[in-house]
Amino acid sequence: MTATRTPQLAEATDASSISPTHRVALVTGANRGLGFEVTRQLAERGYTVLLGARDPAKGKQAAKLLAGHAGAVVPVTLDVDRPEQVDAVAALIERKYGRLDVLVNNAGGHLDATARAESVDVATVQAALDTHLLGAWRLCRALLPLMRRHGYGRIVNVTSGCATGAPDAIGYPAYRVSKAALNAFTRTLATELAGSGILVNAVCPGWVATDLGGSGGRPVEQGAAGIVWAACLPEPGVNGRLFRDGQRIDW
Repeated sequence: MTATRTPQLAEATDASSISPTHRVALVTGANRGLGFEVTRQLAERGYTVLLGARDPAKGKQAAKLLAGHAGAVVPVTLDVDRPEQVDAVAALIERKYGRLDVLVNNAGGHLDATARAESVDVATVQAALDTHLLGAWRLCRALLPLMRRHGYGRIVNVTSGCATGAPDAIGYPAYRVSKAALNAFTRTLATELAGSGILVNAVCPGWVATDLGGSGGRPVEQGAAGIVWAACLPEPGVNGRLFRDGQRIDW
């Protein structure tokens, strides 16, 4: 007899073998740039993708632009700095899908290029940490139960090579330190979740030509491809590593 809970796939015995058309993903900061392209590529693979955006109107517009792919794109209002919105999205996913397979922590900003650590406004540092570190942390706390339920998950924290660059590098102090903290969180969480079926990795997309990164970078499709690769890792997958373009790089 066929089970009646198909959207939740609660009867699946091997979560790693589920078709992409039954996978559910959440991408933060996804109404433009890198997050938008990651959403597009996942939807193209058949994933149902929740497109997180702080501005509901911009989220809806972005989702409309992605209509017609194999997987559905569903806009959700999500500012990762606001715990109540994180909780609301977690409740929505629980209610509507009963599972989450992929979380891409992409929301970012705070490119304090000309600042210096000795003089940067601490409020700028706090804002960068709130988004890059604590935003990702909030989402992981809220959504890990949905991954544990089926013994499967892929968490991808979008980081930056400048967080692991030469020790004599200057500039971007708040951005650099907050992304380094995200890297540390990635390794800590990955170690805790080892053997659970949930893989946690960090991906540096490289310098990408977006509104945030500015002109001169490589095509956004290339930067997004490495994130999608980590989001779709087959079993047995690598865990607690930092990648660029599918290749491991040093922390």
